[in-house]
Amino acid sequence: MAKTDSTGSTWRYRWAHRQNVRRVSTYRGAEAAWRRRADELRRLRALAADFQGSAAAGAGLPLELAVDEVVLWVLPAAQLIEVRHTTVLPAPDLTIARPAGPLRPRRPDGVRVTDAGTAVITSRRLVLLGGRGRRDWAYGRMTGLAHDPAAPVTLIQVLDRRHTSGLLLPVDAAADFRFKLTLAFADAIEQRAAVLAQLDELIAEHAQLKPFRPAAATPGQARLSSFVPGGRRTLAVAAAIALLVPAALIESDPSDPAEVAVAATPAPTASGTPSPKRPATPGLALKPPSPKPTTSTRPSPSTTPRGPRCGAPENPLGYDFCGGTRIRKPAAEVCDWFDCVPQFWAGRGYLVQCRDGSVSLAGGQPKACADHQGVRRTVAK
Repeated sequence: MAKTDSTGSTWRYRWAHRQNVRRVSTYRGAEAAWRRRADELRRLRALAADFQGSAAAGAGLPLELAVDEVVLWVLPAAQLIEVRHTTVLPAPDLTIARPAGPLRPRRPDGVRVTDAGTAVITSRRLVLLGGRGRRDWAYGRMTGLAHDPAAPVTLIQVLDRRHTSGLLLPVDAAADFRFKLTLAFADAIEQRAAVLAQLDELIAEHAQLKPFRPAAATPGQARLSSFVPGGRRTLAVAAAIALLVPAALIESDPSDPAEVAVAATPAPTASGTPSPKRPATPGLALKPPSPKPTTSTRPSPSTTPRGPRCGAPENPLGYDFCGGTRIRKPAAEVCDWFDCVPQFWAGRGYLVQCRDGSVSLAGGQPKACADHQGVRRTVAK
């Protein structure tokens, strides 16, 4: 027996079930991504606090250490690369940037491999112990440092070399190498505390982006427009087409009455009597309507590609928490994708998210989200 709601409507129950399945699936995916990033930030924080080396770590390496120099990390598989053209790299800094995407095991254009060996990070320099010799990059002489966002390549410029060089690393070791090189450089300029403070700030900011568990949809929230794929937007497009077609027919060129009359009048014969009437052929009597230019329709928001939503639930409206234009007139189906507060449409402001995860249209008002723990952030487009 099919389940129904209190009104006896089976389709409303099915709509609520589909909405809840979609909301839970979206929430679980967002929470898993958020948790992975949180774990990674905590791991980096612990590594930055305990990152230390020793002279014994370099035992067996063909490397002479200075009196106060210690080995911090050793990577046995690295390739020495050189840039064919002169480039200007940004100055070394202590910024810990979030990875833009997965690195690909490729060598960028204009870069050639000249040697391979073991990369060693010490407290005073980066060293490559290659088969053809040794290459050193002292932190005190570095003038430029850049990490390729798409390839596991790190380029370095120093004062005593004309050409830019660097390392091509294994993909799975590139992220740790970059972070540990940042820590070593921070120690060299006595700025380890700045790196720790930056990580603490990133952890606090990420905690604010934790996704909220969505509220359950009820059968009473279903609307008849949910029967149509695309909802109210599809109905609006269909209504516009229904209005345009009659208008196009009215504006089309009418048939020429003179041609119709000539085709319908019998021609006289040689005896002066009119010839028998023949039915006029519609294809010869009527002039075909002139073609009208077609107007292109704009793509719906569901087909417009969007980037990361900064914690906002997946939706075809293009709404996110990344900052941008405030939304004062949200789409009619906004409550299908966001958890709206009671009396949502009575709000007189812009769209905001409350601290309990619901959204309100009272942004900018003194008592916005007063019953929902206050305003958390603005919903933008």
